[in-house]
Amino acid sequence: MKTHDPTTAATATAFIFDLDGTLVDSVYQHVLAWHEALSQVGINLAVWTIHRKIGMSGGLMANAILRETGVVLSAEEAGSLVRLHAEAYARLSSQVVPLPGACELLAYLTEMRAPWAIATSARIAGARPTLEALGVPPGVPIVTRDEVAHAKPDPDLFLAAAERLNVPITSAVVVGDSVWDLLAARRARALGVGLLSGGYGQDELERAGAYRVYNDPADLLLHLDEVGLRSVPSTRPAAP
Repeated sequence: MKTHDPTTAATATAFIFDLDGTLVDSVYQHVLAWHEALSQVGINLAVWTIHRKIGMSGGLMANAILRETGVVLSAEEAGSLVRLHAEAYARLSSQVVPLPGACELLAYLTEMRAPWAIATSARIAGARPTLEALGVPPGVPIVTRDEVAHAKPDPDLFLAAAERLNVPITSAVVVGDSVWDLLAARRARALGVGLLSGGYGQDELERAGAYRVYNDPADLLLHLDEVGLRSVPSTRPAAP
């Protein structure tokens, strides 16, 4: 179902946001959850090596770790990794909060009638608490891993979000915090914008295709003119 009509919006610019590390401060909870899940099947990795893969789909990430470590698991053990991660993350999810400026940014886009959506590699069960913390209003398209054939770095999530917004993907701005977000944005032929709030460096994000890189959602809010939104607040609007 298409939930936005761009002909009624004040701007032609549509925004598609990643969730973890982009709008909510959850990257390290995911890292620790993966560390716990891997430990339960006998794989002990330094957390920094796990961080380098956050942003990929869970299944693809598990496959990459198994390939790189050379560990051979039974089909049952390999299949349990994503479930173990989800269980561990659920125990840590109460620590997750919106990143600075995230609620204000989304409220401002809504006020400006700029179409926006969220596209996440998480499944809806894991994403629901953070979506509630952001106060996402009814009618905003939310595309999760449950709804597409492949998650990032494939472009499926962003393409589905653009379709739900009823805008061409080539006119959309995709905002993400990882190289996997920006690779998926490039493959979708959208304009990629990077945020440093997920722990990747500016040079990495730019090499992956970021047109601009900002510190966090608060920084992006103050520079929306650079990505095509014509009216930009001089100060942050109050949170809804």
